[in-house]
Amino acid sequence: MVNIIKNNSDWNGDNQNPWGGRSDRQRPSNFDNPFEGLQKLVKNFLPGGGRGWKGFALLFLILFSLWALSGIYRVNADEQGVVLRFGKFISQTGPGLHYHLPWPIESVQTPKVTIVNRIDIGMRGAQNTGFSNPNRSMRDVPEESLMLTGDENIVDIDFTVFWVISDASKFLFNIQYPERTIKAIAESAMREVVGNSEIQPILTGARQRTEESVRDLMQTTLNLYGAGVQVREVKMQKVDPPSAVIDSFRDVQAARADQERARNEANAYANKVVPEAQGESEKIRRDSEAYQSQTVAEAEGQATRFVSIYSEYVEAKDVTRKRMFLETMEKTFKEMNKVIIDGDAVGGQGVLPYLPLNEIRRKGDN
Repeated sequence: MVNIIKNNSDWNGDNQNPWGGRSDRQRPSNFDNPFEGLQKLVKNFLPGGGRGWKGFALLFLILFSLWALSGIYRVNADEQGVVLRFGKFISQTGPGLHYHLPWPIESVQTPKVTIVNRIDIGMRGAQNTGFSNPNRSMRDVPEESLMLTGDENIVDIDFTVFWVISDASKFLFNIQYPERTIKAIAESAMREVVGNSEIQPILTGARQRTEESVRDLMQTTLNLYGAGVQVREVKMQKVDPPSAVIDSFRDVQAARADQERARNEANAYANKVVPEAQGESEKIRRDSEAYQSQTVAEAEGQATRFVSIYSEYVEAKDVTRKRMFLETMEKTFKEMNKVIIDGDAVGGQGVLPYLPLNEIRRKGDN
């Protein structure tokens, strides 16, 4: 049976196999030894075909030189080189070409130290974790943005921190998760500053002071950690009351604005009226003082005159009495309207005709 199968099978013969009838002479030359070409190249390049110790020495020298040259590296202008020896920090290098012992003895890391990084707190991008991407749609994160003020109000604050690497070695090795650490410090600093402030200044005129206080507090904390980070700026993006009470808060703000306006108007009116009243009172006081001085002087003058007249009266009573009478009459009639009638008129009979004295006086006045 076996012989029949062998005789009738298409696989009979050396050249009758299922992979074709190709002979050994038709196979590729490198099928059995794929490194044959490389071996020929090395034999042609090395002295003695690479079989002597000189060939191996030259090959070792070439490989060693390539390994040694692999330690050359370049630090770009926006980078800082950090050299590690067996994973331990050795030194820092600035921009330019440098050399370190080849791997695995030494290695180098070159973080970028001039790029300004940003961290958003209180808001997130729809497809991001919150770090270093300004061109994304934002959504509010209440667990980060809602903060308690010093006067026991709640304020919703979204802010951004801009920072750079100031010391690459500290940044790489002193803190394990730099961005998470910076974010946590920023949120803590903002809560501390807001907790020591009232809500009204934060919402209005004290935003810049708040930003500067948060930046300084962050920098102090990062320096204590040895983070190798410089905080460039803290910018408050949104400062509002919680959305649930924002309408009521705006009503309160409007009432406070009306109150402030009324206070300012009252102060302006007081600033106008009070000086006028003070000036008028000063004028009245000075007039009264002048009147007092004048009255006293007149009284003293009259008293002096009376004394002098009395002295004359004692010496010549009739003459003095007549002179006083004439002076009194002169003073009395001087300011009065007068009609003088001759007593001897109308024949001296003592009967006076009617005269329209008032009309005569009015005509005389005209």
